[in-house]
Amino acid sequence: MFLHDLNPTVKALTIIGTVFLLAFVFDPVTPLLYIVWTVLVTFLFGTFKKRYYLYYFIPFTLFAFGMFWTTIVFSDTASATSETVSFLGMKFPTEDIWTATALGLRVLAFASLSLLFLFTTNMVHFILSLIQQLKLPPKIAYGVLAGYRFLPMLKTEFQQIRAAHRIRGVNRPDSWKEKLLQYQRFAIPLLAGAIRKAERTAIAMESKGFTGAKARTFYRPMKVQRKDWLFPVMMFGMLGATIAVSVYFGYFS
Repeated sequence: MFLHDLNPTVKALTIIGTVFLLAFVFDPVTPLLYIVWTVLVTFLFGTFKKRYYLYYFIPFTLFAFGMFWTTIVFSDTASATSETVSFLGMKFPTEDIWTATALGLRVLAFASLSLLFLFTTNMVHFILSLIQQLKLPPKIAYGVLAGYRFLPMLKTEFQQIRAAHRIRGVNRPDSWKEKLLQYQRFAIPLLAGAIRKAERTAIAMESKGFTGAKARTFYRPMKVQRKDWLFPVMMFGMLGATIAVSVYFGYFS
């Protein structure tokens, strides 16, 4: 539960900082070690359904492999073409494989950091923390929060509209063209319903005294405590340690 109790703003800024630093690393060893570290931290100090983490990680893995493949296929001529590596029955310069692996692992490092934040952060607490710690204007923050809350309702409304169409005799679409036309028919009532909900929410917020002023009290005060600083120390410290290991063994670039 350690990650869930952290201040969301401190956690977000730490992850943004590590992503920024990793963007300047061009060897595969450093991001690989940091991926292992990030996944370990997420699994040890976070509480969530582990299989969902794997489901979310699969698209990033495919994207990383796509970047790896396009890098080695469309790369410039390597300086040392005599050193080659066989991959999928084809020979590629070792330099290109090294660069492609570094880029692919960098994508996975960004993904593991993003998933750490996604699976261990309450979005309501995150928005409240942005207002209180980073002074985000309440009008923008509560608007984003209301939109985030509407997403599950849009899904329910979409299912209701589709069921209503079937009751009225609209058959299932057989081709892509019919599916596209069907989604166009769904879009208008969905948009109308979203506008009505937004209007009702705005009226309800104004009736309860919401003016968008920054000087306000909060039902859930979000504070930065001493324990919150342990996370950036841990993440930046481990990044420094992985870079030191890469430098020591001559891999760092």
